[in-house]
Amino acid sequence: MKKRKPNPELIDDENPELTAADFKRARPAAEVLPRLIGKEAAARLLKPRGRPKSPDAKVPISLRLPPETLARWKASGPGWQTRMVAALTKASPGARKRDARGDSR
Repeated sequence: MKKRKPNPELIDDENPELTAADFKRARPAAEVLPRLIGKEAAARLLKPRGRPKSPDAKVPISLRLPPETLARWKASGPGWQTRMVAALTKASPGARKRDARGDSR
């Protein structure tokens, strides 16, 4: 096979491809940022993102339901999943009493 010439438009001399040596020298942002921009600014940049971890987190499952059952729940409008959880919780044997939001009482 004939070797292709690299496309000169894709070659970026100012931003070369990283080598194995570059990756070996790399350090985590938590280690480098405090020295570069200060501890307080680094802490703001490195704070965890997303929803806070709940001590009573829900567990994802796969549940097979008849199509008409699921259609009736969805047709009941917004909040149908919360209402379904409340109905399942109420119907489950020995379950703690919970309100519709999942809070223990």
